[in-house]
Amino acid sequence: MAITDTSNGSSRHVLTDWRPEDPQFWEEKGKAIATRNLWISIPNLLMAFSVWMVWSVVVAKMPAIGFDFSVSERFWLAALPGLSGATLRIFYSFMIPIFGGRKWTAISTASLLLPALGIGFAVQNPETSYFTFLILALLCGFGGGNFASSMANIAYFYPKKVKGQALAMNAGLGNLGVSVMQFVVPVVITMGVFGAIGGEPQQLSDGGQLFIQNAGFIWVPFLVVGAIAAWFGMNDIADAKASLGDQLSILKRKQNWIMCVLYTGTFGSFIGYAAGFPLLMKTQFPDVDVLSYAFLGPLVGALSRAATGWISDKFGGGRVTFWVFLGMIAAVYGVLQFLPSTPEAADGSFWGFFACFMALFFLTGVGNASTFQMIPSIMKQEIPRILPNLEATNMQRTIERESAAIIAFTSAIAAYGAFFIPKSYGTSIALTGAPHGALWAFLGFYALCAVITWAVYSRKNAPVPC
Repeated sequence: MAITDTSNGSSRHVLTDWRPEDPQFWEEKGKAIATRNLWISIPNLLMAFSVWMVWSVVVAKMPAIGFDFSVSERFWLAALPGLSGATLRIFYSFMIPIFGGRKWTAISTASLLLPALGIGFAVQNPETSYFTFLILALLCGFGGGNFASSMANIAYFYPKKVKGQALAMNAGLGNLGVSVMQFVVPVVITMGVFGAIGGEPQQLSDGGQLFIQNAGFIWVPFLVVGAIAAWFGMNDIADAKASLGDQLSILKRKQNWIMCVLYTGTFGSFIGYAAGFPLLMKTQFPDVDVLSYAFLGPLVGALSRAATGWISDKFGGGRVTFWVFLGMIAAVYGVLQFLPSTPEAADGSFWGFFACFMALFFLTGVGNASTFQMIPSIMKQEIPRILPNLEATNMQRTIERESAAIIAFTSAIAAYGAFFIPKSYGTSIALTGAPHGALWAFLGFYALCAVITWAVYSRKNAPVPC
């Protein structure tokens, strides 16, 4: 098993002979190594999503424990992790070829200790300033950034025939962090999980008490274990090394920008709907206990992504993506039919609304997997056309490098959905009194995505069939 490079003193964790497209190599050596790296990557990514989205729960409880911030101030605390996470993804997109997958996974996971510990200590001090909370909210964006580097890393390990399913597993089970957080945090803040070392509870006006610090502290031991597991159990791939300049070549690729649009339609929708679903339910169906249902949407989306990657591997990512967008158009139209005309009106149907949103979450998961499966297939066709004079080995390395970089970069652009979808709801409600305008805009965007997918990738004689 060629994982040691003694010529340059690299550690035993560096893979100097990595040929996943060679069937014999894959079956004898590659598959076991790739699987180990994947199963260390998944829980680390799950924790990253949990820390990224934790403010959606914390901010709702802040008034009860004495932090009397305005609605607008609390909105910004909830929104800033989405903005910083999406922005950091752009930079994280290029980190794997510079630092190596093992090192960067360990470092980026350990970095999440800063916001996790920071939140835990800050909420226990009633004198903590709003500015401090703003900084902590921005630091939670580290969790959002991790997705880009994690997906780029796993893309290097798998051959094209199973890359779609591997990426779907990593992303889908990683996405579960949103649902896990929305389920776990409301439970752990009601009890002294860490005893005396966890700090005193916050007293409520009704005589009850909360341990809001546990929203941050609960992730600390898992983050430590995850970072150690990555450092000692994962691998760096020698052939994946590249300078920032080499990677920036993707900014010249038209297919990169097209896939940014399509992945915004799938993952951008998933993370945006996950962030805005509880608030939308509460404003439109105020009598519903939203915490009983909020975690189900992200759960459905994450599981569908993890479970359906094989469909794109079998039938083609472009074809699957096209039908996903048609389904999302129908699901959004269904949501619009079941919304009340006003929050006070009795003409809506919560269960119809909820069922259509579950369909939306399911479809975003399928589309998340299919769009990522498309990228390596697209670049396998595009690089030989753009750079026909490359010899075979360099051609394959360029395909792998640019595919991984585009996967990471598109995830960065799409992550802005975590901010813009909830903000669109708020803007629509402020202007018209209802969220219908935002949903019609989403429907129109999905129609545009369906047309692009059909024209470029899935129709007969498409320019880049996949």
